[in-house]
Amino acid sequence: MWRFGVLVLAGLVAACGSGSSPKEPVLAPCPVVSILADGADISRYRPGAPPDLAALLVDGRIAGVSASCDFVRGGGVEVKVAVLMDVERGPATRGNRADFPWFLAVTSGDDSQLVQRKDAVLVVNFEGNQTRARVTTAPESIIFPPGRNPAEYRVRVSFALTAEELDRNRSRGPR
Repeated sequence: MWRFGVLVLAGLVAACGSGSSPKEPVLAPCPVVSILADGADISRYRPGAPPDLAALLVDGRIAGVSASCDFVRGGGVEVKVAVLMDVERGPATRGNRADFPWFLAVTSGDDSQLVQRKDAVLVVNFEGNQTRARVTTAPESIIFPPGRNPAEYRVRVSFALTAEELDRNRSRGPR
């Protein structure tokens, strides 16, 4: 009889826990977020000058990205992307301020179609004689409306380069 009571009590305890567990949270779908290899570096020189150290205005590398996805009111999904950059103020820069233009590009899952581009500029104010910094941008937001599944898209991050800068990156290869 004692064994029967223990089994019944164990069954009741198990039954209590099985129906009252909270539901697992539903996670918002996220796109693949990555850095474009050809646009991960920027070396900008004084206009008209040869590309050498004395004419260097800014130099930078995209070191990483972080992204988060959340549902928004109305059924869409907001994707927030922040970019980690290693930046340098070159000897040809006047003052302590340097600008680093960059962008987010939303493409179709197979990269065949540009869906949206969002341009931004990271402004860095270097302190005193400081020439290098590691900086994270403020998060940029992209809203996917209801009916669009963000997981079917890609978000690419790159510096906004001139054609000449892009050619130089491609000929040099990744650093």
